[in-house]
Amino acid sequence: MPANPILSLQNVWVEYGDKIVLEKVDLDIQPGSFVSIIGPSGAGKSSLLRIILGQERPTRGRIELDGAPLSPECGPDRGVVFQKYSVFPHLTVLGNTMFGLECAQAPLTARLFGSARRAARAEAIAMLQAVGLGDTLDQYPAQLSGGMQQRLAIAQALIKRPRILLLDEPFGALDPGIRADMHALIRTLWRDYALTIVMVTHDLREAFTLGTRVLALDKRRHDPHAPHRFGATAVYDLILDKKSDPEEAEPKAILSEEITLSQESA
Repeated sequence: MPANPILSLQNVWVEYGDKIVLEKVDLDIQPGSFVSIIGPSGAGKSSLLRIILGQERPTRGRIELDGAPLSPECGPDRGVVFQKYSVFPHLTVLGNTMFGLECAQAPLTARLFGSARRAARAEAIAMLQAVGLGDTLDQYPAQLSGGMQQRLAIAQALIKRPRILLLDEPFGALDPGIRADMHALIRTLWRDYALTIVMVTHDLREAFTLGTRVLALDKRRHDPHAPHRFGATAVYDLILDKKSDPEEAEPKAILSEEITLSQESA
């Protein structure tokens, strides 16, 4: 019997005035899955991620986390990593990673003292070691390469132990070699921390390499005279036959339906 979904979207619409971005999105995400979201530019991929994060509310429909309405504020149950590195330039690598714990435990001052600070420091160091930054604790973001800054952003997101990790094209700005290293890292973290991951990407190969499920967003209906009239929805939803490692997929599962997307999604 399949587990209850950790996240459920029911008839979700996103509209801005008379422009419909998403329409009739129905989606259940199981715990421990790695969902890759692909689609042409303007298909609402980032909008979908923002409503899961809580940055925006759907115009219509319902979103549930563990069967309860999703909180409009992004809590510790959801972490996010963007393509643009969301790090604080004035804090060291260690300070950046500890900041999330300090805000959670001391929301008024964002400062910890004594044993609480020592415990937070130890936890942050362990997380930085997990993402391969154990030797850079006292360095500042400007001293790090792009790949190292993205590792730091991942450490920031994971330090609060989110149940769902949202990735918004996190590797798009990286060189191919560094991107391959980041793929290996995120697979390891996904497995070791029992994460549920939802990732937006323009890279089809990346989507299938990492995902246990690939969701394609696009418009089912088009009106050339009023392109804003219809929104995107899930036009393909492919479950990949992967047991424990997202890289291990059966080709028959990948090609169960033909995917045709615009060149912007490749």
